[in-house]
Amino acid sequence: MTLTSNVTNILSLLTIFGNILIGYFLILFIFKKEIKVSGFLKKNALLFAFIVALIATTGSLFYSEIAGYEPCKLCWFQRIFMYPLVILFGTALIKKTRSVVHYAIPMSIIGGFIAAYHYAIQRLTYSASCSADGTSCTAKYFFHYGYITIPMMALTAFILIIILCFILKSKKIKSDEK
Repeated sequence: MTLTSNVTNILSLLTIFGNILIGYFLILFIFKKEIKVSGFLKKNALLFAFIVALIATTGSLFYSEIAGYEPCKLCWFQRIFMYPLVILFGTALIKKTRSVVHYAIPMSIIGGFIAAYHYAIQRLTYSASCSADGTSCTAKYFFHYGYITIPMMALTAFILIIILCFILKSKKIKSDEK
């Protein structure tokens, strides 16, 4: 197996795990059940959001810089909304503040919509190119487990970050209360 296939397998498994978590929270939300989040998750939501953003960013850079996958215009827009999250969450971890959610939630929602649109045009196989250089937004460099592509990985990361931000937002941190 090559390095690219190993990384893709790992990221695909992380995407499945993320989708399972998203499904769990979605079911609780739909049935209006009280979302019980473990103390460990509440305590470390900021760290987990940082890790998700860091994995998404390094995965994106791996695919373009090491695997040689040419990012299309929509990939670039997704990167615009994901890459700063690593810095925002990293800074928030150092400063021990949760105020980052006010910036991270809108960025993740916009990035998520772009990723969802990208995934939709990829799956519906529109034949148009969306980049000036001819890089097609419909190009699938891989298709794992019957649904995972790079835009699905990005969408999963954005949704997980949104969920983690809402968990973080609900947590009371004494140093942030003024």
